[in-house]
Amino acid sequence: MKIILRIWVALGFCFLALPLLAIIPLSFTSGQYMYYTPEMLALDPAGYSTKWYAEVLSSPDWIMAVKNSLIIGFGAAALATACGTLAAIGLTWAGTPAKNFWTMMILLPQVVPIVIIAGGLFSAFSDLRLIGTYTGIIIAHTVLAAPVAVITIRASMERFDWNLVAAASTLGANPIYTFRNVTLPLVRPAIIAGAIFAFATSLDEVVIIQFIGAYKQKTIPIQMLIGLREHLSPAILAVATMLIGFALIVILLGETLRRRSLAVETPKK
Repeated sequence: MKIILRIWVALGFCFLALPLLAIIPLSFTSGQYMYYTPEMLALDPAGYSTKWYAEVLSSPDWIMAVKNSLIIGFGAAALATACGTLAAIGLTWAGTPAKNFWTMMILLPQVVPIVIIAGGLFSAFSDLRLIGTYTGIIIAHTVLAAPVAVITIRASMERFDWNLVAAASTLGANPIYTFRNVTLPLVRPAIIAGAIFAFATSLDEVVIIQFIGAYKQKTIPIQMLIGLREHLSPAILAVATMLIGFALIVILLGETLRRRSLAVETPKK
């Protein structure tokens, strides 16, 4: 039975991973289009090249897209992490009323179709004159990234010992001192993990920015769409390969921080 289960797991992993792995060799093609050339299939070194990576790193359009993704991603991650930390603390605190209702409201952006959210934000931001601004895009991405941060941080807060906070209050510590010196050190790995996943959520977003963003705010996904419409350049595959590497780093960091959080929170016997 275990062997059959392992086979199914291996098949499922191949089904999910092979489409991603198939584009990695194509990003090193020496050709001009997205297909495996005879030289690549024959494993001829002449069929492989890193010119598309060089083109991405030297292209003003791609550099602008990367810069915009970093500005928007870090801004949204910072806001989402701050809001998510406060929300996670409130949702795990015993005195918070209607926890299920507030949890549902916080997670709503992950349930509602993204097009509906984009349309609502466009209508609201038009009146506030935030269309085509970095501020508007960062706020919009925060709406999507905050639930991810809340889920990650709350998973750690569920195991948090609130008796430590009560003890600090009994000894005369104010709430800010207690949070900075008692709560924060214990949940810091989860907060960092929440920030990483919030940044990844912002980096991956492509619908909302088409509603409220301008050309000068185009991000990496938007630049990839432009490349697909205008020219099927392998440079897009080079960017996709780099994003796959980034996703793997995010997963590894998230898992490392999760284990560290468990190690900190689990009392030694």
